Amino acid sequence: MDKILVIGSVALDTIATPVGAKKEVLGGSATYFSISSSFFTGVNLAATVGEDFPKKHSSLIESFGVNIDGLETKKGKTFRWHGSYVDDLNCAKTIDTQLNVFADFRPNIPKSYLDSKFIFLANIDPDQQLFILNKFKQSQLIGCDSMNYWIQNKRSSLKKLMKKVNFVFLNDAEAKLFSEESNILKAGKYLLSLGPEYAIIKRGEYGAALFAKDSILLLTPAYLLETVCDPTGAGDTFAGGFMGYLSKAGRINDTAVQKALLYGSVMASFTVEDFSVNRFSGLKKKDIEERYKKFRKLIMV
Repeated sequence: MDKILVIGSVALDTIATPVGAKKEVLGGSATYFSISSSFFTGVNLAATVGEDFPKKHSSLIESFGVNIDGLETKKGKTFRWHGSYVDDLNCAKTIDTQLNVFADFRPNIPKSYLDSKFIFLANIDPDQQLFILNKFKQSQLIGCDSMNYWIQNKRSSLKKLMKKVNFVFLNDAEAKLFSEESNILKAGKYLLSLGPEYAIIKRGEYGAALFAKDSILLLTPAYLLETVCDPTGAGDTFAGGFMGYLSKAGRINDTAVQKALLYGSVMASFTVEDFSVNRFSGLKKKDIEERYKKFRKLIMV
């Protein structure tokens, strides 16, 4: 079982939802992805934080078995994000973003990470994503995420990146923006035309769509919950469960990828039940398997 390397952000989030509010809790794309993946496989994390980053947070990440040798502490303040879901749980309203030490993020890749066969490039500058990939020659599976800002401002670099990845994860708004299509089927086909073997379009409370070879392999709903507490990090948690399962399975084919989509959805359903990564504390593998079986039964005809 090969470890997954995730490169992204570790942050402090201030969040308001209809359920409540939290100030400067643990967040960041690499945080959510790594903890989610850790339930399936070993994880190496590369990110940067400031001198003000609480030791308890790095200890928490490490407690899930995540290797944080690549978590670099730099002089300055940690990346902070302040968002609100009070008006719409499907769409975060950004109140404030302070990049701080993340503004000039150049990941520290320890030598022990260089043999990573599975890599996830979380939402960072696509030029940085391309730079990072040049360090790895033997990778078997590469996934990436992006966002509207990079699609609008680094389209050319993002297209180059698409030729080098196996999986691309975008939400429906991002996929439509990148493809300049209003239909997710056409958007999925466009993404595949750029090079990835699989395209995953995340649709929030409406689930996810998996595309391969100009067809929809699987279209799933989200796992239904009575209460959603905090949607922050759900997409990165989804990607973590997805790629974590594939690493554990040790194979990449349509059947394995379909199962990965379900596991990604299940992991995302856990994270939204509480703020930050709190829901993962005390979560057991048997809890994941029970929800996976229930979810699979619900969507089968």
